Amino acid sequence: MNNNLNKSLMGLALTVVLLSSVNASAANTKVASLPLSAERIGLQLQQYQAQGAGLFSAAAGQALWLQQSEDRSCASCHTAKVTDSGMHQNTRKPIEAMAPSLTSNRLTDAAKIEKWFTRNCNWTFKRECTPQEKGDVLLWLSLQ
Repeated sequence: MNNNLNKSLMGLALTVVLLSSVNASAANTKVASLPLSAERIGLQLQQYQAQGAGLFSAAAGQALWLQQSEDRSCASCHTAKVTDSGMHQNTRKPIEAMAPSLTSNRLTDAAKIEKWFTRNCNWTFKRECTPQEKGDVLLWLSLQ
């Protein structure tokens, strides 16, 4: 009886491992099969996953983009429709559209992405963004 229980538990454990592998594989496939702009940030998304982020959600990225913090959101300067040009709230400096489909140099340089997140998360939310938040926003932007 004990031997049968052990076999059942081993079978269950193996099933869980296999399903986990399929899910991880599916997540990596999703990152690799995204449009060209997302493929350019694929390594950045993988780095965020290595820092503890889970599966990325474009819907969560858009929600963070629109989230108000005091009198600010990402959309305050970059606009809610990222295919439009924006303008910095304080300096009134014009900002090219964030959508990589319109601004070809968007999301192409990991150092610039990190600098952008550091500056804008601190300005907008008064804190650093988490790897999950960064990945969600990058995924959403890459699809625009």
